[in-house]
Amino acid sequence: MNPQNLSLNPTSIRSKFTKTFLRALTRINNRRPPISPSREIYQRYRRVKIAADASMASAVGSRRTWSRAILWKIRNQRRYRALVSRRISTHAMTKRDPRENYGREVGHGSADELRRIVPGGEAMDFCSLLGETAHYIKCLNTQVQVMRSIADLYST
Repeated sequence: MNPQNLSLNPTSIRSKFTKTFLRALTRINNRRPPISPSREIYQRYRRVKIAADASMASAVGSRRTWSRAILWKIRNQRRYRALVSRRISTHAMTKRDPRENYGREVGHGSADELRRIVPGGEAMDFCSLLGETAHYIKCLNTQVQVMRSIADLYST
């Protein structure tokens, strides 16, 4: 990998993420492919995404709400999918009044959007939500940088 982009500190989030993510990618590549090639592409995409999320959350540890929420979601994937699909179907069935957002204060909608985007953000107060969002964005940026370094290494 590109030495300029990686930290030499073995306890940094970037180093921990890189180490666990590369191990997970190795395990994914060693798996036998399924019978259907079209299904294989989707399954590999899902495995890489889960590996990236789990690697980042475990690199951060349990001190952050978003990392605990991601790890919980991965551990309870089937139960989580059923819960989300139930929420989506219930949410889609209710009709909304187009005037619903009329007169709403500007700041409240942004907090609601952040709560939906940041894992585990539903139960946070606004100040905690802002701190978790900043840290989550920082970690996502680190994730993208490491993945780009890996892609650059293997594309040349």
